[in-house]
Amino acid sequence: MQHDDTRFAMPGFQVGHWTHPSGATGCTVVIPDERSLAVVDVRGGAPGTRETSLLEEGRLVQRVDAVLLTGGSAFGLAAADGVMRWLREQGRGFPTASIPVPIVPAAVLFDLQGSDPVWPDADAGYLAASTAATDNWTSGRVGAGAGATVGKIVNPGGSPSGIGAARVAVDAGTVAALLAVNAVGEIAFNRDPGVPSAEALLLTTDQAQPRAGENTTIGVVVVDAEVNRDDLVRIAIAAHDGLARAIHPAHTPFDGDTIFVLGRNEGRLTPRGSLQLAVATQHAVMRAVRNSVAKGR
Repeated sequence: MQHDDTRFAMPGFQVGHWTHPSGATGCTVVIPDERSLAVVDVRGGAPGTRETSLLEEGRLVQRVDAVLLTGGSAFGLAAADGVMRWLREQGRGFPTASIPVPIVPAAVLFDLQGSDPVWPDADAGYLAASTAATDNWTSGRVGAGAGATVGKIVNPGGSPSGIGAARVAVDAGTVAALLAVNAVGEIAFNRDPGVPSAEALLLTTDQAQPRAGENTTIGVVVVDAEVNRDDLVRIAIAAHDGLARAIHPAHTPFDGDTIFVLGRNEGRLTPRGSLQLAVATQHAVMRAVRNSVAKGR
């Protein structure tokens, strides 16, 4: 197994970031070179999303032109309009009798600050899309992770995190994970052993009072292998397994944990290949979560 934890390229998938000048918020877009088969798995209790119903089994449209991750809570969903505008200028989208309609699912995290907060708008989404590049898989306080924080059970104000990227290659193919980590839980690799854990506080005291709707880990996993929709569903499950191994607790009522999975090539994995890529996905997600904190300070 080979892995990359610094900035890297992922053939077939471009990434673009836009960060507000204040550094308080931003958005990130993942754009496949061609319309990509996609699934989504929402495990958190407080998600903020757009176009996720299209990716359910049995829907007509199951391929996407881009996926947007954005700050700004529900306000930030407007950034998807800008991504659509950029894609329309490229002639991309679902074919209709009129014009192609770009399909851009999106998920948001909460990073609003103060009484006059800022958030990504349509222009921000357009700029993120227009700067997308294959070698722009990176970690830090940029894009959708610009205003992210974690550990809000132990510390109500949270600790800085960001967006994290990681890539893992195995015999069956390559997976890359890009996660904006704004969790109510704490990062397993980063906790102070001298301080009670978030889970211990939840189980033994009434001190832990997270605020609903002010958290969430959102992300995209891309797969460079021969996959079909069932393969992507299994990989999405594995991605959330990785999230639960890296964030304690994960998938709470106060988070909106949402992960999209995109496949580069359509085919079918062998059972061994499916298992191998599932394990690789768990490792990629865990490493991306770790990098969101290590690079987000």
